[in-house]
Amino acid sequence: MITSDRMAAIDRNAAALGVPQRVLMESSGNAIAREVRELMAPGSAVAFVCGRGNNGGDGFVAARFLAQYDVSVTLIGRPETISTDIATANWEVLESAAFDPTTVVDSADLDITAPDLIVDALVGTGITGELREPLATVVDRLNDLEAPILSIDVPSGVDADTGASTGSAIEADYVITFHDSKPGLAALDLPVTVADIGIPPAAERFVGPGDLGSHRRDPESHKGDAGTILVIGGGPYTGAPALSGLAALRSGADLSFITCPAAVADRIAGYTPNLIVTSLDGDRIEPEHVPTLLQQAEDADAVVIGPGLGDADPTSEAVASFLSGWNGPCIVDADALAVVREVETAATLVCTPHAGEFERMGGPPLSPIGADRESAVIEYADELGHVFVVKGKHDVISDGEQVRINRTGNPGMTVGGTGDVLAGVIAALLARDEYDAISAGAVGAYVTGSAGDIAAEAQGNGLLATDVIEAIPGAFRGETDE
Repeated sequence: MITSDRMAAIDRNAAALGVPQRVLMESSGNAIAREVRELMAPGSAVAFVCGRGNNGGDGFVAARFLAQYDVSVTLIGRPETISTDIATANWEVLESAAFDPTTVVDSADLDITAPDLIVDALVGTGITGELREPLATVVDRLNDLEAPILSIDVPSGVDADTGASTGSAIEADYVITFHDSKPGLAALDLPVTVADIGIPPAAERFVGPGDLGSHRRDPESHKGDAGTILVIGGGPYTGAPALSGLAALRSGADLSFITCPAAVADRIAGYTPNLIVTSLDGDRIEPEHVPTLLQQAEDADAVVIGPGLGDADPTSEAVASFLSGWNGPCIVDADALAVVREVETAATLVCTPHAGEFERMGGPPLSPIGADRESAVIEYADELGHVFVVKGKHDVISDGEQVRINRTGNPGMTVGGTGDVLAGVIAALLARDEYDAISAGAVGAYVTGSAGDIAAEAQGNGLLATDVIEAIPGAFRGETDE
């Protein structure tokens, strides 16, 4: 099964792979027509009742494939308010091809007399909440007719993800849905046909532009609403935590705090005034610092732990203690990865190893690319119960059940610091409500690789991690394709 948001992302990914929405709409319409032929004999009266979105557009297309039937098409609304170009184009085909479609603006004018089948093409999976007028009254009137109803994708008024309805909803007798079933349909006691409409498997398997989400700020938001990030790092190395913090800011986070040993705090603060640096006594993170770290983490929406920490035994002990006591989102990177296997934690962990670090975590040796690599990551993610983003030519992202592959990025990104950038990007995404751990990992890998591709166009073989950071906003805007 697949949620409505995920389905929308897959549609956009398919377009990026060269299968545009207009092709998918043509395939959907053809599938609907096949379903009508299964249900009704030639010559039957079939009434398409269509909305102004792509669900209606699917209905417009299907009507064209039913020449042996007595077909009528009714649009609820004015043609000039049809909401997408492809639905408009298919409405215009009906008009020019003498199908004589009708429009209804006032639900009182709806005139459908004794059809053998009603096709509900009013609203699809992208609509939630109570139907507005005139749709609500139209739905009630269709339910009052004696004809069976075939709904496209989901009965209008029913939430595709939950099966619930908060007002008027089509009482469907049949549903045809596309690519995969929707969770809400399982709650409905009716036959569901799942039609293959030609979406390539790569649109679901590979991370693409459809996965990016809206990434918009609420115009009424205040400081901190877009995410507060805490980076725990530094000691032997100073640049790594700064890179993570800056990458989080460029990815849309509002505040980026760095907590590091006092011995390196001034150096990290000197990189930029955009980071808020707090220090802990000494020259490395130690177990005595953990209560302070846990207290600081309470004010963060996501934590990054590991960049620049080093692998001294007291530091590893402190990392393990922090993870044991933390129950929020946390990206684990670099030397902090080594302790994950031995730690019991209630935190939501996203681990970001390269192949060597994956093995040092206790995972099996990884092949460079392919099914064996993916299977090993899936199995180890399932064993540990955490999300993994395993970096490589193709990044493998898995929570032990789902797996996504990212193909953005280039060989120049082997330069030091790009892994720290990735950790910061994922943290900023995980701090937002619209991303769960696996989607934050997948989109983080895609955006970081895309930023690297943008930067490589300008810098060639002289790529720096800071170049990648500066290209992150462009990657979110989709300024480069895979």
